[in-house]
Amino acid sequence: MEPDLFTAAAEERQEKDPAASPLAVRMRPRTLDEVVGQQHLLKPGSPLRRLVGEGAGGPAGPSSVILWGPPGTGKTTLAYVVSKATNKRFVELSAITAGVKEVRAVIDGARRASGGYGQETVLFLDEIHRFSKAQQDSLLPAVENRWVTLIAATTENPYFSVISPLLSRSLLLTLEPLTDEDIRGLLRRALTDERGLKDTVTLPADTEGHLLRIAGGDARRALTALEAAAGAALDKGESEIGLTTLEETVDRAAVKYDRDGDQHYDVASALIKSIRGSDVDAALHYLARMIEAGEDPRFIARRLMISASEDIGLADPNALPIAVAAAQAVAMIGFPEAALTLSHATIALALAPKSNSATTAIGAALDDVRKGLAGPVPAHLRDSHYKGATKLGHGKGYVYPHDLPEGIASQQYAPDALKDREYYSASRHGAEARYADAVEWTRKHLGRKRP
Repeated sequence: MEPDLFTAAAEERQEKDPAASPLAVRMRPRTLDEVVGQQHLLKPGSPLRRLVGEGAGGPAGPSSVILWGPPGTGKTTLAYVVSKATNKRFVELSAITAGVKEVRAVIDGARRASGGYGQETVLFLDEIHRFSKAQQDSLLPAVENRWVTLIAATTENPYFSVISPLLSRSLLLTLEPLTDEDIRGLLRRALTDERGLKDTVTLPADTEGHLLRIAGGDARRALTALEAAAGAALDKGESEIGLTTLEETVDRAAVKYDRDGDQHYDVASALIKSIRGSDVDAALHYLARMIEAGEDPRFIARRLMISASEDIGLADPNALPIAVAAAQAVAMIGFPEAALTLSHATIALALAPKSNSATTAIGAALDDVRKGLAGPVPAHLRDSHYKGATKLGHGKGYVYPHDLPEGIASQQYAPDALKDREYYSASRHGAEARYADAVEWTRKHLGRKRP
């Protein structure tokens, strides 16, 4: 809500004693130019810059915006910068504690401020996805008539969690996960800045690397862990935050894993080979190592999708849909919840029956093509729909399989050089047994000669 006497007193205390506030709060940017990451949202003329009064003149006023992104990517920070930089009335609500009554009070206050003083109101609503449809409906008149300019923040997909009328009246701005370089820059600024740790401690490279893995792209988590580790180091009388101190403080062992080096590929290889070998426990161990080391969940999901076709294939046709669904879910939810989805898919793939027939089949076919074994398409299979094709003999003699009782025509499909070639060798593992029977039957009815 709007600042009261107690809020003002708390802010005055924080100014006099910065240590009274968490490091993550003290290091909040004061201007848009200090914001780490999200540069695609901060270009000149962008909606956020118009909200703080940069280029907001003329007949077009600033638009309401919905900020969508993972935790710790700067949604609250951007709203905070707007509150400090704008000359507009700024009101903050959280959907966790506020309801329709509080929303209506803000809207009534905004109308009074506009009518009485000509002052515009910016409403920051955090966790908007927690509002019910009725609660979101209560915002519509104010947003539509621009009694308030809304900044709403959500970690959930707005297309599922925000009502369509509100989406259509706002601009959706997607925040990207912060990179290691973004977090590294923030940590180094916090170490030296007067609002931060003021050069009281240093951060060696190995400790910084572990801190980046702990952060997982979450700026708030990174600064919280840094503050705790710095406090522990200073209590010991140390001016350097050692790796052991950080491990003890955050209760997280430093996993030896270089996302850009050999271990990245070695552990990923071990995960896939454990799945291939049906050792579900080993597969989960390597998955856990990758998660704990801060591996990109999308990379893990991509490897699982490949494994589903490379090592399981038709032995369990559900394996690929499970892996694809996992990849889609991971892209939507991110860590830490994505660990559950990756575990789900890893267990399913590890325990599925195995077949590499899809891998060997396309490999053999590609090998022949690369050797030059191709040849012209048989005349009866060529396109016969264009004018003059009949005179060339295209389509002549083609038998339409649907016209036959068994739905299969005994005719040649492959080029002459490959007419008796067999690439697909079905296993009898799991569901592929029925494909083995099917391919044997179809080859027989095609009149295929055994090589």
